[in-house]
Amino acid sequence: MPADEYMSNVNALIEMKLGKHKNLREETSFYWGEIFYGTLKFDRREIEIAALKNLRQQELIDFFTEYIKVGAPARKALSVQVYGGLHSAKYEASTKEISSQSQSVLIKDIFSFRRSQPLYGSLKGGSGRT
Repeated sequence: MPADEYMSNVNALIEMKLGKHKNLREETSFYWGEIFYGTLKFDRREIEIAALKNLRQQELIDFFTEYIKVGAPARKALSVQVYGGLHSAKYEASTKEISSQSQSVLIKDIFSFRRSQPLYGSLKGGSGRT
């Protein structure tokens, strides 16, 4: 993508983020979302716009190559599998397969896993158990 097309896309995204809330319901939803999830970043749009203005095309390409592209060295994937009571044999086989793969992690307790993550403390509140 040429540099001028990249900047045009960035500027279009910035213009979209600069738009005011269309009505009171939208504005209320934004503020209550920040409160509900405990992020309390009421200046989120301004922070995102500042980050967009500083984001260079090569940085975006490097991020894509490192984390998103198929075969990227730091790419992560999430697979959720739910087994019913009548499919315990399939569950056992799947558990053995996961434990044999060195990069796979079997999460049995989502709440313990969530607490073990480095960004867990940055999100306070929200629904469910913490």
